[in-house]
Amino acid sequence: MLRYTLRQLEYFVAVGETGSIARASERINVSSPSISSAISQLEAEFGLPLFVRQHAQGLSLTQAGREMLVQAQLVLREAGAMMDIAGDIAGTVRGPLSVGCLLTFAQLVLPTLRKGFEADFPDVRMRQHEMNQVELFSALRRSEIDVALTYDLELPADLQFTALVLLPPIALLSADHPLAQQTSVTMDDLSKHPMVLLDLPLSADYFLSLFDVIGEKPVIAERTRDMAVMRSMVGNDFGYSIANVRPLSDTSPDGNPVRVLPIAGEVRALRMGLLTAQDAARSNAVRAFIDYASNLVATGQLDRIGGQPLA
Repeated sequence: MLRYTLRQLEYFVAVGETGSIARASERINVSSPSISSAISQLEAEFGLPLFVRQHAQGLSLTQAGREMLVQAQLVLREAGAMMDIAGDIAGTVRGPLSVGCLLTFAQLVLPTLRKGFEADFPDVRMRQHEMNQVELFSALRRSEIDVALTYDLELPADLQFTALVLLPPIALLSADHPLAQQTSVTMDDLSKHPMVLLDLPLSADYFLSLFDVIGEKPVIAERTRDMAVMRSMVGNDFGYSIANVRPLSDTSPDGNPVRVLPIAGEVRALRMGLLTAQDAARSNAVRAFIDYASNLVATGQLDRIGGQPLA
């Protein structure tokens, strides 16, 4: 007879993934003493030390702990699958839902989407993860996330995409930039000035490809992997940048004005949408999330990010 619970395994996985009881407590909203007690009970039940206690660095998994963590993650995924099956049979939307989001626009879209979805489906336990495009592909294939909100950038054939919004590229410039007073810019206009490149996997390739149409290469003055840093560098006149999601504020995070101009001419727009594994639509929770996001777009609640609704 098993003398441990799924809840204890959940606590163990949370500590193993975060490396700290305190961080695990914040992540799963359970008190630290409860988590510590669960870990001790598991170690007593298995007869194995799962962690090495290091007061300054938190907890480190032992070799046995690393092997047990992989199995515990598998057990929890299978238990979640049983809940999905039960929900499908009963026609209810319940159980865990792990959502990934491209980190370039997660701050503008994901919190609003999550808040409304959780209000409509209180029996769904949702977790969010911000990643770059390559990390999202990998997480979907490893079943670490159920659905990803992202762009149609280099999408693999084994994943399924549901388009929500068409987003043409836009230029971000400081108020003092020579092009800032124009009503629009062209790629030829931009190619003559320094650029701050948002240097993320696949995203950077897309931005650079926009110059291929005019047979030019951009003058890359600075690179950053952070959207907020990019906007601040633009606001401080290190160069212009290119994005697809319109910022909600006309100032940079450090308070400088930033102008947003459409890019005229033939430039490739990106589609924002939801990416899943081919069989993920069988899950009631995933299907409900896709339907909810589509309705959010159709009712204009994401109009503030710009673009053309496709849902």
